[in-house]
Amino acid sequence: MISARRIPALILLLLCVFASDVRAGDFRVLLVLSDNAPLYQRFAKAFMQDLPQGMRVDQLQHAEDFDSQKSDLIISVGVRAAYRVAEKTSQPLLAAMIPSKSYEDLKETRQGGMSAIYLDQPWNRQVEMLHAVMPNRKRIGVLYSEAQEIAGLRSELARRHGTLIARHLGGKDTLSSDLEEVLSASDVLLAVPDSEIYNANSIRNILLSSYRRGIPLVGFSEAYVRAGALCAIFSTPEQLALQTADAAVSYSKTGRLPEAQYPEQYSIAINRSVASTLGMVIGTDEAIFLQLRKSSEDKR
Repeated sequence: MISARRIPALILLLLCVFASDVRAGDFRVLLVLSDNAPLYQRFAKAFMQDLPQGMRVDQLQHAEDFDSQKSDLIISVGVRAAYRVAEKTSQPLLAAMIPSKSYEDLKETRQGGMSAIYLDQPWNRQVEMLHAVMPNRKRIGVLYSEAQEIAGLRSELARRHGTLIARHLGGKDTLSSDLEEVLSASDVLLAVPDSEIYNANSIRNILLSSYRRGIPLVGFSEAYVRAGALCAIFSTPEQLALQTADAAVSYSKTGRLPEAQYPEQYSIAINRSVASTLGMVIGTDEAIFLQLRKSSEDKR
């Protein structure tokens, strides 16, 4: 039996629930894609499927189409869209599929609330991937063009008794010589999301240089594995879309953006042909993935 003195509290609870439902129905999201590339289209499709019914979503297919349109929350997809939105408005922005370094650069100059779902993986997860695939290769080479927070990588490698061989790119004309210097002291070349170094014009030469020395390249996307990288740990557009949808729903209820965060879900890919060419014996995808999951659970 419900006492009379509890009725006001119950009415208040019901009103709060009703209000949150109305808020979800009235909440407007503007999804701004960098362009109509397949990866962004996959993200948009999965994002729409993961949202609750009644939440209104408008889409812009190209970053250049955004020009201060009003919305309760703007979600940019990709670096170009993030920079475009950040430049044009101070409305709340959730930047998805953006490298952590790009987000830190944007955050320094932008006015208004902002958070991110990063594209890149945390250092500890990448190091565990290296250890699972190549436990005996301890000298990890990294070439970068901009200021990178690599102290965390150095620390994680040390925990696994590894050594970081890092070199800052001197300039576009020094890519070949800087790369050779890193490769000469490394057992593995770890690629980072740095378009100044890793782009469509350079990746072929980087792969050839590393293979001539028998040094595998570890990429940061499935596309890199298809191109010739030995392996990669990455999050798919669908996995990132689910996490972004959860963040949007949370914001619609609380009015607070979550802290910028690394991907919660991830996948792995291994190029078995490359492994065979380099004379490497690697465990099954399932075994490596289970090892990664176990390492993650052991740290909790």
